[in-house]
Amino acid sequence: MAGTAAASFWRLLLLWLLPLIPLLATTADGANSSVTYDQRSLIISGHRRLLISSSIHYPRSVPEMWPKLVAEAKDGGVDCVETYVFWNGHEPAPGQYYFEERYDLVRFAKIVKDAGLYMILRIGPFVAAEWTFGGVPVWLHYVPGTVFRTNNEPFKSHMKRFTTYIVDMMKKEQFFASQGGHIILAQVENEYGGMEQTYGAGAKPYVMWAASMALAQNTGVPWIMCEQYDAPDPAINTCNSFYCDQFKPNSPTKPKIWTENWPGWFQTFGESNPHRPPEDVAFSVARFFGKGGSVQNYYVYHGGTNFGRTTGGPFITTSYDYDAPIDEYGLRRLPKWAHLRDLHKSIKLCEHTLLYGNSSFISLGPQQEADVYTDRSGGCVAFLSNIDSEKDKVVTFQSRSYDLPAWSVSILPDCKNVVFNTAKVRSQTLVMDMVPANLQASKLGGWSIFREKIGIWGKSDLVRNGFVDHINTTKDSTDYLWYTASFDVDGSHLAGGNHVLHIDSKGHAVQAFLNNEFIGSAYGNGSKSSFNVEMPINLRAGKNELSLLSMTVGLQNAGPLYEWVGAGLTSVKISGMEKGITDLSSNNWAYKIGLEGEHYSLFKPDQGKNGRWMPQSEPPKNQPLTWYKVNVDVPQGDDPVGIDMQSMGKGLVWLNGNAIGRYWPRTSPVSDRCTFSCNYRGTFSPNKCRTGCGQPTQRWYHVPQSWFHPTGNTLVIFEEKGGDPTKITFSRRTVASVCSFVSEHYPSIDLESWDRSTPNDGRDAAKVQLTCPKGKNISSVKFASFGNPSGTCRSYQQGSCHHPNSLSVVEKACLHMNGCTVTLSDKGFGEDLCPGVTKTLAIEADCS
Repeated sequence: MAGTAAASFWRLLLLWLLPLIPLLATTADGANSSVTYDQRSLIISGHRRLLISSSIHYPRSVPEMWPKLVAEAKDGGVDCVETYVFWNGHEPAPGQYYFEERYDLVRFAKIVKDAGLYMILRIGPFVAAEWTFGGVPVWLHYVPGTVFRTNNEPFKSHMKRFTTYIVDMMKKEQFFASQGGHIILAQVENEYGGMEQTYGAGAKPYVMWAASMALAQNTGVPWIMCEQYDAPDPAINTCNSFYCDQFKPNSPTKPKIWTENWPGWFQTFGESNPHRPPEDVAFSVARFFGKGGSVQNYYVYHGGTNFGRTTGGPFITTSYDYDAPIDEYGLRRLPKWAHLRDLHKSIKLCEHTLLYGNSSFISLGPQQEADVYTDRSGGCVAFLSNIDSEKDKVVTFQSRSYDLPAWSVSILPDCKNVVFNTAKVRSQTLVMDMVPANLQASKLGGWSIFREKIGIWGKSDLVRNGFVDHINTTKDSTDYLWYTASFDVDGSHLAGGNHVLHIDSKGHAVQAFLNNEFIGSAYGNGSKSSFNVEMPINLRAGKNELSLLSMTVGLQNAGPLYEWVGAGLTSVKISGMEKGITDLSSNNWAYKIGLEGEHYSLFKPDQGKNGRWMPQSEPPKNQPLTWYKVNVDVPQGDDPVGIDMQSMGKGLVWLNGNAIGRYWPRTSPVSDRCTFSCNYRGTFSPNKCRTGCGQPTQRWYHVPQSWFHPTGNTLVIFEEKGGDPTKITFSRRTVASVCSFVSEHYPSIDLESWDRSTPNDGRDAAKVQLTCPKGKNISSVKFASFGNPSGTCRSYQQGSCHHPNSLSVVEKACLHMNGCTVTLSDKGFGEDLCPGVTKTLAIEADCS
């Protein structure tokens, strides 16, 4: 027995060390580390690697957040950080490059390297990503003869130039693994395969050219092309989806790589908010690795914020939270972050056998199966799956019985002991609140305002008969374009007339004024940018001035020929006239690009004393097209900060010249597919699990703490529709309460010290662990039930079996503690009051 135990120890040590060898070789002393691949995986420094990656987009947070974000990803069990490169952020004008502040790619890459993580660089340079114009500079659309993403010489020339610029920058820093760095993969193009048919004869040559151009960069690392079924060798085609277990590369020599596993979904102004259950995310990952996957990347692991005017869509929210494992504010989203961390640890226990073993498939039932891997050293790994979306099953595998909940995977690193099941979430749930901190006007000064002139301010930029396209005119230098026209009305025909203004627009929004009076507004939505609207109007005898402010809400970011999708007015008519309908569409229209306040840069700190600002003891309310400025104090506390814009209409907001972004507390329909609780079982889609019906899609807007000064902070707001600025508040994002729901059959093996030579069925050691944030303790226990409780956090209910000592046992262990552990075998629960019932312990507690 002693000899067997010793052998088990050395074998366990070897399996633990093997995954670390390539990483040590890559990062220790800068020695060159080759990256190649075979049909099973990437091969780094001569060793196959199973890699878990996390998308963190550097411009969607601030540099001060980057170290913590990367550290949280590493603590979450990932090996790698992936990011897009955002061309239009780096080259705002031809040949003029910007790599400062949020766009400091080198700084971000160094932080990843210093953390000991690999990096995947998705250069694109088309990225989609819900980012304005798909990341491609708008100016490129106006280079004569340019057509995006096809066999077009002007586009290819600029694409190659930027790609080379980024590659050379990375080479200079010696970031590629072939130089001893940490970049192990690079990507060219993005999700093009499904669009080739639309692009016709130019598509295939473009794909071949893009791959050839990338390979000619001589990075020394493989290139990937996601969703590119015809990626030419040696470029690797990869999968983007909610599930990629059935994906197969286009060559038997290429490994199975998942570049985008979507752990949530993006938000759209005016719609409810989507959520993907952690059980389903874990299910998809376990299925992928069980079916031979080798690299899996969460898109996104931290979504962040679409600061300024960087949102795409159109109509994508400023928040890019994405229901990701790390939330928009940089905080762990529990239980998702922790459930996936435990999954990663469990998969890593299987790494050597998965990569070097032989695989076999065993049917365990109609919708139950086992993927089994065995290696020459005697290692055996099994992934037991129940893909039935309704029924739990008990299966027999190697003469043992295993409980498999519906739509779940159990991981057995030794083909005996279950260390993880995707449906059994052991982590606590954190309930986050936005706690108001009053928007206190600083002693340095109160409110000031500036009112925009209705219509043309200064001189018109152009005059045309008929309409121009909004985007072609502004070239996205601003969201705003004034369309103005005048027309005469015979006063003898006004009496008793019911006049209606009819507006048709390609999108995205319009504010209408007649004779300097506001008459209405209209908007498209995320499903359809175009709209038409009818507005009752009061005409006057003689000359009438019609001023229409057309507005964009982010540019198209994907789709075939997306750069040709326009915006702005297409038809303006007035009905109720003596001769029926008067069509103003072909009239003489004057145009003005942007706002006067933008022209004078009123949002910049050095314009705080601009004479156009008018001091106010109390700011006016419900005034359209109004700029507000106020000096504010720093909100107290260390928690992340959001600004509550629920009292406002729609517009833009800045702090100390930093563009927080577009705000728009647009409410979603009450009947917008929301569910009180979400059933993780079954195939996920963005419409499956939604919350926030009848509420603003986005109420709070992230304000990075690094943007605040100790004193002298200036908040500037441009309000389009009208609102009450006195009700704007800062809020701190804090943990309000913690919850947990653990059953006795949940795996409870310590993944850090697990020894496969020690049998453990996990039944007696199941436990609940609760932890409040640093500086807070459990102040009260709101719910505790040991028996068969049901429900979800903040809505738990006692079941038919409930131990009367539940509350006292939990309070004894947890009250006034920062953290606590309660085992389901605690002596305080005494005798079994409900024999034959699977016991569960549910707890909800407040932190303060």
